[in-house]
Amino acid sequence: MMFFQLHKNIQIRIITSFLSRSVGAMVFPFMAIYFTNTLSATWAGILLLINVIASLVTGLYGGYVADRVGRKRVMMWGQSITVGAFLLMAFVNSPWFASPWLTFLSMLIISSASGLINPAAEAMLIDVSTKETRAFMYSINYWAVNLSVMIGAMVGGWFFKTHRFELFLALTLIAVITWVIMAIWMTEEYKIVKKQANVNVMKDLASSYKLVIKDKPFMIFTLASILVFSLEFQRNNYIAVRLEEGFGERTLSIFGNEFVIDGIRMLSLITTENTLMIVLLTVVVAAWIKKQKELPLLYWGSFIQAVGFGILAFHNNMFILFLACFVQTMGEMLFIPVRQAKMAELMDDGSRGAYMAINGFVFQGAKIIGALGIIVGSMIGGIGMAILYLILGVWSIWLFRSVLEEKRAFLFLKKSV
Repeated sequence: MMFFQLHKNIQIRIITSFLSRSVGAMVFPFMAIYFTNTLSATWAGILLLINVIASLVTGLYGGYVADRVGRKRVMMWGQSITVGAFLLMAFVNSPWFASPWLTFLSMLIISSASGLINPAAEAMLIDVSTKETRAFMYSINYWAVNLSVMIGAMVGGWFFKTHRFELFLALTLIAVITWVIMAIWMTEEYKIVKKQANVNVMKDLASSYKLVIKDKPFMIFTLASILVFSLEFQRNNYIAVRLEEGFGERTLSIFGNEFVIDGIRMLSLITTENTLMIVLLTVVVAAWIKKQKELPLLYWGSFIQAVGFGILAFHNNMFILFLACFVQTMGEMLFIPVRQAKMAELMDDGSRGAYMAINGFVFQGAKIIGALGIIVGSMIGGIGMAILYLILGVWSIWLFRSVLEEKRAFLFLKKSV
């Protein structure tokens, strides 16, 4: 399945997301540093936490509205708000005027707009894809996201301090281009099932999410996903702290030039290895996945990631750390597209926006477990964390099997009748 054979809406979403993330990655990873320098570390943490909460809250509303009025309309609303917020952000970081508080206000508005856009966009991808194309679609999207983040982080690292105003202008320009592309070429494919007059929005919203929360298979699938993604967030939490404290310093000689590698630089190297592998190999792996049975790939992907992160949790040999990162990344590339495709199969067609909003909690839950890893790791040590990672990996496989194997058996019986 070639990219240009996918539905036009999928192509538009992947391209516009790539553009937005490329420029966004030049700015947003460095905003914690910006707020720390202009306000304080405490304020930086509080403001960034408020942004996460705002995105979560508006995400719940965005998923609900996307099921009621359509995907494109919600995405256009969110993108319009985003354009205005980026314009404000550029102005308050210009040579003529600077304000960290108005910069935060801009970020808050952008986070809220993203909460509107993301559930609708994810639901739209499922609307216009098929069971046969979803694994490939998510693989390509996953590749594009990682490539955009890598490009953005490299450029932002060089220019954020000295050319912040120009980067914000670039964000505004990309936001406008995205709005135009969506307005002209994106089509509304979602058929609204019901329209009710004089609806109590809060009551209807609660009813919509109650339906999702009562969907036991989907909630078990969500818990399994949190367990796997929590491993990913260990890299920048416990593993980062462990490498800084226990890796020490090594001298690496390359073509006669010597480089001192400490724990932080080692973390940077394995992170770069992870991203480069995804960028270079995802298309190849996606093509291979198409020819395989999906469920074993999901299980192996979960287990292999747990093994890779388990080794990263305690080992200090550079070669073994690179090898562990290679193993973990291969598991990640197997897991991500299959997990996305299987999640789509579990959703009720008329409530995909609500389902995708609940799915947004997967990453927030994983972030919380990732942060807790630092505390737990200080008590049980590297070997203990490695064992814990394996337990999380095996537990996730058991949960996935309890949902997906049961669903497959049900569908088989249904076809036989």
